[in-house]
Amino acid sequence: MTRARLIPLTRRATGWETAPTIRPVHRLAACLTGFVWIACGVPSVSDASLTVAAAASLRRVMPEIVDAFQQNDDSEIVVSYGASGDLSRQVEGGAPIDAVVLAGAEPVDALSRLGLADPASRRIVATNRLVLIGPLGSPPLGFADLNRLPQGARIAIGDPRIVPAGQYARRALENLGLWEKLRDRLVYGGHVASVLAYARRGEVEAAVVYKTETRGVDRIVVLDEATGDWAPLPLVVAAVTGPGSPRAHRFVHFLAAEQSRAIFRRHGFDLPLEHEPV
Repeated sequence: MTRARLIPLTRRATGWETAPTIRPVHRLAACLTGFVWIACGVPSVSDASLTVAAAASLRRVMPEIVDAFQQNDDSEIVVSYGASGDLSRQVEGGAPIDAVVLAGAEPVDALSRLGLADPASRRIVATNRLVLIGPLGSPPLGFADLNRLPQGARIAIGDPRIVPAGQYARRALENLGLWEKLRDRLVYGGHVASVLAYARRGEVEAAVVYKTETRGVDRIVVLDEATGDWAPLPLVVAAVTGPGSPRAHRFVHFLAAEQSRAIFRRHGFDLPLEHEPV
């Protein structure tokens, strides 16, 4: 059986903590984006291949799901990880992507509105939580207390222009009435993995990431979890893109099947609520 080929976020094979050191500015838009299919070229794949674009926050769970899918399907699967906004733009640019699994509904729904994703195939396959983290040894701090940080203290979030984790973080801060108060202290990461890296290296006083990002990670402490009416619910949404091959439909359907749901659970994701359309 052919194994899946997993294309990392950048060309370097040095792991996921690849975000550049923060320079002394209030904001930094990290330049680590997803694999650019058109500029860098698409890997040579066979007619029996399946090309999947997945959010960076899924980089730990997707390999196990792909392996499970391949137990009954001999497709070669190529997975590219990146910021959901970047990946959706690659689909818009004509990249040969058969399915997307993104960290939010809007990028998938935008592709559907453009006729580039099959709305009938859309599935909410998992949910997540936002958490506030800091470098190991950080004093207690909650989301509602972020404006009490000393002047000059920096807070990392995903770039809201392209990173759903950053969009969720912005929404949470807006709901708490803190967005405008904190804007000048924010450091933007190009994907959720870079935001995590800033906190691990102690380059920010706090960061907002998904709960699943913190599992088994050293040098950070979870300070608070976003719960309550003000807290947005991060979604993982999949859909078939491109010409809509039967293979792509089988894979997206498998993402919502019980076997995949069990894998999502093991990696710390929650399952869609009963009332949410799947």
